[in-house]
Amino acid sequence: MQIDISSLKTIFNPRLRPLIGVDIGSTSVRMVELVDAGKGASRVERYVIEPLPRQAVVDGNIVALEVVADALKRCWSKLGTSTRNVALALPTASVITKKITLPANLREQDLEIQVESEANQYLPFALDEVNLDFQIIGPSPNGTDEVEVLLAASRKEKVEDRVAIAEMAGLIPVVIDIEAYAIQAAYELVVKQLPQGGQGQIIALIDIGAAVTKVTFMKDEQQLYLREQAFGGVQLTDDIMRVYGLSPEAAESMKCSGTPPENYAEEILHPFVASVAGEVARALQFFFTSTPHNEVHHIILAGGSVLIPGVVESVAQHTGINTLLADPFAGMAISPRIRAKQLAIDAPSLLVACGLALRKFD
Repeated sequence: MQIDISSLKTIFNPRLRPLIGVDIGSTSVRMVELVDAGKGASRVERYVIEPLPRQAVVDGNIVALEVVADALKRCWSKLGTSTRNVALALPTASVITKKITLPANLREQDLEIQVESEANQYLPFALDEVNLDFQIIGPSPNGTDEVEVLLAASRKEKVEDRVAIAEMAGLIPVVIDIEAYAIQAAYELVVKQLPQGGQGQIIALIDIGAAVTKVTFMKDEQQLYLREQAFGGVQLTDDIMRVYGLSPEAAESMKCSGTPPENYAEEILHPFVASVAGEVARALQFFFTSTPHNEVHHIILAGGSVLIPGVVESVAQHTGINTLLADPFAGMAISPRIRAKQLAIDAPSLLVACGLALRKFD
């Protein structure tokens, strides 16, 4: 059976460059452009965060294509770059991944046939309804005559929606990645900032977005556990809207940078911050009960919602674990056009976009 992957471009294609990382979230579009600073180092050249109207993207699904395409166009215009090649990501929950073992030294055509055959066993829908791609990871630990292959598949409409909005915005989608892999690419920069580079330590990477909290436990580049929880910053936005009768835009403004009323901290902010700490503790408990592990050495917080005042301190106090904000740019040079202080503030929300932008340096 012939599989149409023309619209996918490719999930695994590190050779196309230059490239802008584009993260389409529930409440904003984030773009990051990195350039080669020489000697294997990267420089942050540009980045932009552009708000999205509420309900334009719901649960990772693009509901209003034209609205999101317009936001992409505005975001790219503000970026001020001539680069139109972009890398986007699919929500992890919308992609089926499977590690399979195949005979080594297969010809490319035979390898594709074998991958299709294996995919047919694991996918709950017909192959002509999906975009399918694969990458050889390396030799199988079970024997030298086999290789491990990572297979990734997603429903066509998920991929086609992202390709469509990029093209509507005048951009060229050259890579469609998976959010979890983009986060992991940026995580590798963050973990280097830990003592001993985090080697031998269990690290919880917790990305708290608008509606979903994504939890990944890592040890020495190995993913130990992955979980998503239905919790995010939209809960705080809804509370502000309900109590003060504000629009979603005004509520977001108050949450991020506005001047709140006197009773805001006690009645709304502090209970939400406590809820964040409770969700993190809950994620840790799931990890401990679902795996043989019983300790975590560091918690790294990412996502737009962790920028809310008091979150880091509350999580650290509640869990008793060293907690820090993710900053994938800490070891990078920064373009003079970027305000370094603002980038440090925004960095935890740029993990996916940064991971996507790193694809050109693979």
